[in-house]
Amino acid sequence: MKEFMFIFRLKDIGDFKPTAEQIQERLNWLAGIAAQNKLVDQGNTLSPFPGSAKTVRPGDVVTDGPYTEIKEFLVGYIIVRTETIDEAVEMAKENPIFKLGGNIEVREVIKRK
Repeated sequence: MKEFMFIFRLKDIGDFKPTAEQIQERLNWLAGIAAQNKLVDQGNTLSPFPGSAKTVRPGDVVTDGPYTEIKEFLVGYIIVRTETIDEAVEMAKENPIFKLGGNIEVREVIKRK
């Protein structure tokens, strides 16, 4: 089995405050993955608000936030275990973030041996 990280993004910072129903829908989605014994790390939520992040660049350059080059907000991640990336993609397709106009990047995790 391989591990894949789901990186969650939203286009509008206003969508970061989900309703109780939206939170429950996400928890149900996570519980379904956990019930299949495919949830490796339930991840964390990443704050998209000003002042919550810094970007460090060569030459001792530090800027506020990670948003200067992207038009989306990274809002969280999880790690799952599946046989193939296609299986991970199918799992990601069931996430309720799409109802908010968000998206999920699926990336294989390369483990150091």
